[in-house]
Amino acid sequence: MSTASTQLPEGRYGRSADERAEHKLKIVGGILAVALLALFGYFAYHYVVQNKISGEVITFKASDDAVKVHLEVRKDADATGYCTVRSQAADGSEVGRADFRFTGHDTRIDKVVTLRTTALGTTAELLGCHAD
Repeated sequence: MSTASTQLPEGRYGRSADERAEHKLKIVGGILAVALLALFGYFAYHYVVQNKISGEVITFKASDDAVKVHLEVRKDADATGYCTVRSQAADGSEVGRADFRFTGHDTRIDKVVTLRTTALGTTAELLGCHAD
């Protein structure tokens, strides 16, 4: 005596419950991926477009009571703002911090600034640049 098969013929009665759940998961995953991509694009746009002034430390030279910092600042022609620089001692304590203003119509500024310190500074770190 043979046993009858309990499986339904494929494709005859629509999707099974597992296939429906898998399809819903694919849709939800696609929606989440699109939302994540849109969020990433939003933050990237605002980082690039809204950042009107930026800079970087090229070199620095420390002495007992000051650090000379060579900054390169890039900005929009009509933008004014400042960059904050700090120096730390060998033990990690902050020994100096100052804001340096950048105005004018130049879009690229190379400038050596002097940061006064309370002790020998071993670093010169650009904390950030901000437009007015």
